[in-house]
Amino acid sequence: MSSIFGTLFKISTFGESHCKGVGVVIDGCPPSLSLTEDDIQVQLDRRRPGQSDVTTARDEKDKVSILSGTENGVTLGTPIGLFVANRDQRPDDYADMSSIPRPSHADYSYQMKYGIRASSGGGRSSARETIGRVAAGAIAEKILNERYGIEIISWVNSVGNISVNNLDLDEISRNLVDKSLVRCPDLRIGELMMQAIKDAKNSHDSLGGVVSCICKNVPAGWGEPVFDKIEAKLAQAMMSLPATKGFEIGSGFSGTRVPGSEHNDMFFKNGNVLGTRTNNSGGVQGGITNGEPIIFNIAFKPPATIGKPQETVDLDGIPVTLEARGRHDPCVVPRAVPIVETMTALVLIDLALRQQSRIMFDNAE
Repeated sequence: MSSIFGTLFKISTFGESHCKGVGVVIDGCPPSLSLTEDDIQVQLDRRRPGQSDVTTARDEKDKVSILSGTENGVTLGTPIGLFVANRDQRPDDYADMSSIPRPSHADYSYQMKYGIRASSGGGRSSARETIGRVAAGAIAEKILNERYGIEIISWVNSVGNISVNNLDLDEISRNLVDKSLVRCPDLRIGELMMQAIKDAKNSHDSLGGVVSCICKNVPAGWGEPVFDKIEAKLAQAMMSLPATKGFEIGSGFSGTRVPGSEHNDMFFKNGNVLGTRTNNSGGVQGGITNGEPIIFNIAFKPPATIGKPQETVDLDGIPVTLEARGRHDPCVVPRAVPIVETMTALVLIDLALRQQSRIMFDNAE
């Protein structure tokens, strides 16, 4: 689907990068939840452009308005409409590129699918579409934290060939992550990442990276067997984000390089439940949570729009030299952190509600 995500907690996003605004409609949010714009704005502020000199210079405040679904700061159980206006559109920046599909961008594929495309800023394929996801996910986070004590924390684990090693995941927090402009919890490594992004920007180039995420205090038993396994839903959510090229959970691809005797997570009695001494499974076994922290990584490619001259062709196949204009992040991973967190929250709240409905059905029998 091009706009709908979720089963019980469903969202439908709308808007393009240079239209009048973007937003989301949420269906399935429980009633009687305390909710104001301030609850949502926190994550939008972390996602918005113009936060530092290594992000796009587009000047958007991204202030959210709640259009429906609440009264006196409390949810009604009816659809919640959220809207964020686009204030700093510059569609003229893309006029020269209207007939030239930008390399590794979605221009050509959208043109081939629909026979038409938004010629400014990537339209629906722009990262600006993620505003609706972040706004909805902020509400999901609030429910997960208040009802279950769940924490979702993402951080930049690598930029280019610079990466973090040996993080203490017990100590990681959003406050620690946000101490770095590049959102790396290792401040020394973060400075190296920051310089690498600046160097790429100054040379009119771009860099990719990896965002990691941990979900703490997720109860055991969430996730639907076979086709809606929790890792499958997380992979779908993450790979639906712009610029993503890879997803791995737990040991991921590195787990293929060790024997099962080293990879297996041994159980032990942990209070009234079982725990595992290691977490190579990433908190998920058989597609269902086992009570350990959920840990996964997402690979983001270098932004496709760069200022370097590129030899390509226009839509008629005529060779051209493209020097793209517009305002773009030289590296998307610092601003991707809240997007990953809120998309994770959307997956978890949907599975939480599905598990809750199953328990209610079983108790009614």
